[in-house]
Amino acid sequence: MTDRTTYVTLAGVRRRGWTDSMVRDLLGSPDVQGRDPRRWSLAPVRLYLLARIETVERTAEFTAASLLPKARSAAAGLYAERRRAAVLTAIRAEPIKVPLLPGPELERRAVRHRQLLGARGPGGGPQGGLERWQVSYLRAALSRYETLLDGLYGETGRGDAERLLRRRLYEAIAAAYPALAPECRRRIAVER
Repeated sequence: MTDRTTYVTLAGVRRRGWTDSMVRDLLGSPDVQGRDPRRWSLAPVRLYLLARIETVERTAEFTAASLLPKARSAAAGLYAERRRAAVLTAIRAEPIKVPLLPGPELERRAVRHRQLLGARGPGGGPQGGLERWQVSYLRAALSRYETLLDGLYGETGRGDAERLLRRRLYEAIAAAYPALAPECRRRIAVER
């Protein structure tokens, strides 16, 4: 039986900051390999001599290998930040062309759009209902600008880019249809 105080399991080596590739390249095969007497498992327990681990941790190779994951992570973060900045710049620079429709045609399309979404007809709704529908229709008509967000994922600035794009779209709608400006301002304020 081996003395467990002088040996470290693979999980223990990982807790010391080692990656699997560092273990493979710097430590090689385990000093002791066998079954865990405490629980049944198909995977053998790999034990590494603590003194050997500490000796390798003092080498220049270990120092260089331990810096690689941090450098890769920093490079990935830098790339993601550059991509985020590029997308935000593209959103700011993209001219937004709102379709200009006569008032009755915009109302008809807005009501039809609302009906297609599952709502009831234009019957008595709250004050400003038609304006909300028109802004919703125009916002849906401008959905092609969502492609500017391609390439941004999850936590890497996608939320900021989406808010900026929505704000720009609502500002363009308000500029094209001044009567809808109060509803656009309301939506910008709500979505902040």
